[in-house]
Amino acid sequence: MNDETTTPVAVIGLGLMGQALAGALLEAGHPTTVWNRTATKADQLVAAGARLAPTVGDALQAASLTIICVTDYQAVHELFDASDVKPAGTTLVNLTSGDSAQARAAAQWAEQRGARYLDGAIMAIPSAIGTAEAVILHSGPQSDFEAHKSTLDALGTVTYLGADHGLASLYDVAGLAMMWSVLNGWLQGTALLRTAGVDAATYTPFARQIAAVVTEWLPGYAEQIDSGSFPAEVSALETDVRAMAHLIEESEAVGVNADLPKLIKAMADRAIAAGHGAEQYPVLIEEFGTPRDD
Repeated sequence: MNDETTTPVAVIGLGLMGQALAGALLEAGHPTTVWNRTATKADQLVAAGARLAPTVGDALQAASLTIICVTDYQAVHELFDASDVKPAGTTLVNLTSGDSAQARAAAQWAEQRGARYLDGAIMAIPSAIGTAEAVILHSGPQSDFEAHKSTLDALGTVTYLGADHGLASLYDVAGLAMMWSVLNGWLQGTALLRTAGVDAATYTPFARQIAAVVTEWLPGYAEQIDSGSFPAEVSALETDVRAMAHLIEESEAVGVNADLPKLIKAMADRAIAAGHGAEQYPVLIEEFGTPRDD
């Protein structure tokens, strides 16, 4: 067994995801120490070869790399602020869900205590951990990521995003925004077609074609956003807004909820009122990037 598969690792937090993380490390050959507030959650892992630490401090002492996966950042601080916990000299990889401000604050907290810190986000369900389908995002100092990448590879497809500790959290929610937007658009279309007796399974192949076409537009639209120039190469926003009105009218006519298309049209109407009607759809980035009080 080579050095890459003998690195001792600790896993703090043994919910379904924490158990999956520890299990993948064990399967890859890493000596794995685990800790959980409810110790019985470690039973199967101990049977598979893990060592159960009596305290968080003991778990930290057993490994140079500690993976944290607990309820939230408040729970992280409550655990690590205990008197016996001394993280100095260790690398903490926090895969707890939270926001970018919490990630950056946690990095400062770790640095003040002499620990190295990477923040992360898991874009997978527990059963996918340990396979290529499990995408796990990391942000923080690249040297710390590279030092432990061979170990983290046991968890899935690990991706380094940059030195800003908040990037993993931001990518996480950006991915959720994309996911829900695609699903919401599909649900709107499904609801419309069901009024004509077309079931979801029949509509879905067409929906997938449309989604694939739209993804092809993204690189060109990204160039427009990054350059701040939105020439109407395909369609002007003032043309798009007429199609939005048609979607709203059709939805209301057949008795389908029109709240979502009305929301998007309201954003487009504001952009047109601000003088952007002759520009292309990505000009709406200004609307998405501006908070509203109402």
